Amino acid sequence: MTVLEQPGSYHPAPPPSWRPRVDPAPLLPDAEPYRILGTPAARDADPSLLRRLHAELVRGRRYNTQATALTRQGRLAVYPSSTGQEACEVAAALVLEDQDWLFPSYRDTLAAVARGLDPVQALTLLRGDWHTGYDPYEHRVAPLCTPLATQLPHAVGLAHAARLKGDDVVALAMVGDGGTSEGDFHEALNFAAVWHAPVVFLVQNNGFAISVPLAKQTAAPSIAHKAVGYGMPGRLVDGNDAVAVHQVLSEAMRRARSGGGPTLVEAVTYRIEAHTNADDATRYRSDSEVEEWREHDPITLMEREMREQGLLHDAVVEAARDSAERLAADLRARMNQDPLLDPMDLFAHVYAERTAQLREQAEQLRAELDAAEDEQAGSEGEGGQ
Repeated sequence: MTVLEQPGSYHPAPPPSWRPRVDPAPLLPDAEPYRILGTPAARDADPSLLRRLHAELVRGRRYNTQATALTRQGRLAVYPSSTGQEACEVAAALVLEDQDWLFPSYRDTLAAVARGLDPVQALTLLRGDWHTGYDPYEHRVAPLCTPLATQLPHAVGLAHAARLKGDDVVALAMVGDGGTSEGDFHEALNFAAVWHAPVVFLVQNNGFAISVPLAKQTAAPSIAHKAVGYGMPGRLVDGNDAVAVHQVLSEAMRRARSGGGPTLVEAVTYRIEAHTNADDATRYRSDSEVEEWREHDPITLMEREMREQGLLHDAVVEAARDSAERLAADLRARMNQDPLLDPMDLFAHVYAERTAQLREQAEQLRAELDAAEDEQAGSEGEGGQ
């Protein structure tokens, strides 16, 4: 018998003084996703909020369908649609104050547009024309991030700096379920909790990391449960319930703004379209699964609730659709114009001050462009003789 097996011989050591004493119970998420639409709680929702969310959902759906069509016309190189996830996208944008920052992934162009970004600028990166396509400081929208989850540590860094400076700023960082398998996700959550940074993490769990289902990414009860391991609250919400997502995010933003630290929110939703226009989703999921989720469409859920409350009439629906069509028509017209590209823009917005190497490269390119212009002018002159 070992000493540990002898009755009464083992006394656990007291926790070291540096070990934080955190009760994990308040950090754990609910067992089921939080919902409002279709429940008695929906009657307490602000009617003006319902109307605004509905209008943005309709605009967002039309934006998605128009952007997808532009890929088929060759006007976009690629488009990761957020059709079916509009409730998450719209709610994320609407909970932000003017001074707050949004850190989107490549699928979150709709959130950027709902935040106030020009739709053409939001799609410029996916068009392959320019750098980010917009000034991040103008709308406080960080560059669209195509490497998975690398925007999360950036959000934490900005939020931590704001806290040190005493600025009233909260960062909202968006990521997909696939991004939670990246090291950047874990590093960001750990730093955020240790630094007590005013940041909110919104995970849009749409079921698949391209073709990999969530069950092959994690054995956790939910992604929201991971929060407790870092010492922050985890919230689980129905990602197709725009009112519920808006409420949960609003509470998390208020907590961060008041000094309560970060929150991890998992919104359970579904990607109706393929991962991108280059993906064949039929290879890894069934049509019946997609149709089942169509019955839980965020616009349908919202309109059903609003009609039951007498807040939605045909005139309201028509007005929302007209606004959406105007957005789509403007986007279509401007995206069908060939952009005027200046190769020298390659050196813009790389550093605040160009390095010696960048200056050398810019001078070399300028010389090549001038030589090409001189050659073109000479050819035209000879042709006119």
